[in-house]
Amino acid sequence: MVQFNDTQDDERIDRRTIELMEKVLDAERPDLVIHNGDNITGGCANAEEMKQAMNNIVQPIEEREIPWAITYGNHDEDSTPDSGMDEEDMLAFYRSYGYNLNQPSPRGVTGSGNMNLLISDSRGQRPVFNLFLLDSGRYAPETIAGQDFAGYPTWDWLRMNQVHWYTETSEHVERRAGRPVPALMFIHIPLWEYRFMWFASVDGRTDADHERAVTRHGIVGERNEDECPGPFNSGMFSAILDRGDVKGVFCGHDHVNTYVGNYYGVLLGYAGNTGFGTYGLSGAERNRLRGARVFNLTEKDDGDVDIETHMVFAGDLGIDLTADDQSIDPLPLPSGT
Repeated sequence: MVQFNDTQDDERIDRRTIELMEKVLDAERPDLVIHNGDNITGGCANAEEMKQAMNNIVQPIEEREIPWAITYGNHDEDSTPDSGMDEEDMLAFYRSYGYNLNQPSPRGVTGSGNMNLLISDSRGQRPVFNLFLLDSGRYAPETIAGQDFAGYPTWDWLRMNQVHWYTETSEHVERRAGRPVPALMFIHIPLWEYRFMWFASVDGRTDADHERAVTRHGIVGERNEDECPGPFNSGMFSAILDRGDVKGVFCGHDHVNTYVGNYYGVLLGYAGNTGFGTYGLSGAERNRLRGARVFNLTEKDDGDVDIETHMVFAGDLGIDLTADDQSIDPLPLPSGT
């Protein structure tokens, strides 16, 4: 399975974003691809350009006949005021493709495209793994109870109805399978627990704190910017611990973070940033961390599943990392769209 994050461009995408996707797909030959939010961004003047932007990041997967699904990030609706296409409209467009697996959100659950996806065992007889895909929203409201968010993070957060939906769905899957089914969860905006894990602390943020965290949580990868969660802790991690099925939570959002660690039995990880048209590192290193996260799920004899994950970077695939713009005309839309 491959996770792309923050492809985040308009209808004139950087050609290297597509090249990176194509080379990762050809090298890894995944059975499933997750586009985990900020799939497109602002700059589209109308619905046609929105569709072109979405089509750019879909075509490499569709051409290879690989099943795929998306979640939403904070930038996917940046062009909505000009185009009139909101996330529900975008979801309908994504679902029009032959290999898309997205479903409409359950009624009463905040966001678009919240869903779970069961993966059967090698004989196709029973569910052996589960994926939860959630819409982590966009931005906090301007005020709550007359109080603004000056001084606090202004990103969005998972709502309690989404936490309840996860818990209820997890319980339903367990009842149907007759046992807990291990899972991964994909969200765009990180949980607060990511920052807690990096420093093995809530308040301490020193090198010594991080050294302790590396030993305790087995952290690998880079952290080049502060995590950007919302102003409130959603309670999702507590629910995950309570249910015990989700073995990892993977996000994007913070483009130059690539780390993963084991936080009390749950992998918390970033996928880095796939899109060359977005911010990266500074100076000549701007594009060094462009890449994708790969997951290898191995079914064991006892019915459990081993999870191995690692990053694949553009530089490893011989892609030009020059810090410039290499945007191209949109890829042709499929007929009928």
